[in-house]
Amino acid sequence: MAHEVEELVQIAVAVGREAGDLVQRIRHTAVTDVDTKSTETDVVTAADRASEQHVRTRLAELRPGEPVLGEEEGGEVVEGLTWVVDPIDGTVNYLYGLPWYAVSIAAQLDGVSVAGAVVEPVSGRVWTAAKGRGAFLDGKPLRTSAVTDLNLSLLGYGFAYRPERRQRQADALAAMARRVRDIRRAGAASLDLCAVAAGWLDAYAEHNLGRWDWAAGALVAAEAGAVVKLPGECPELGEDVTFAAAPGIADDLRAALVESGFGKV
Repeated sequence: MAHEVEELVQIAVAVGREAGDLVQRIRHTAVTDVDTKSTETDVVTAADRASEQHVRTRLAELRPGEPVLGEEEGGEVVEGLTWVVDPIDGTVNYLYGLPWYAVSIAAQLDGVSVAGAVVEPVSGRVWTAAKGRGAFLDGKPLRTSAVTDLNLSLLGYGFAYRPERRQRQADALAAMARRVRDIRRAGAASLDLCAVAAGWLDAYAEHNLGRWDWAAGALVAAEAGAVVKLPGECPELGEDVTFAAAPGIADDLRAALVESGFGKV
């Protein structure tokens, strides 16, 4: 299996780079073709669709017969190997020209991520991980920060699209503001999880992510030593929360988030 997961990572990187090149090439025309999904602020561009179509086509060529779950075209996780794809994570950033977005591709075995890559089209950075074999940024090993004082930690977070839930989240964040060094909202879950892996963030938490949002990034964070909780694994913070933190602050952070009301948003 060790040899196979490395092959899966290589495929995720290669296909992710191709999709990243594609969304860069077509950005100026693709952002003029924009639809919405759950709310008017939840957008999808022609580039999202084109990227996912490209990834599906290439995976069918390289790994014929293996199912794909993608944000735009759907699918499901099945027994055995499933590819989980976010064709552009951070679509709003992409739409506005902010460079913090990525193509995220993971291979999951029976619903558990075993290999993944998060490719940044603008910077060219590539984050990778294979289960049990570590996490890397452009081939260099990653480790989380060594922070042990919650008051000196940098917390990443993301907001829901629905205004009423966003307000509750803002109230909880206001309560958290005095418990941490500062809070960041960057707008791409996969990259926020990778930032925890690199120590660029000390922790990250967000509600209501899709599997495609966390499938690769959460593996990168976990393989870099982060304490990671996926949706359903941290009910005190809500059944839909994704949580990643440097081990030195993980317990204190979870307690502070509960006290700040994150489990009620």
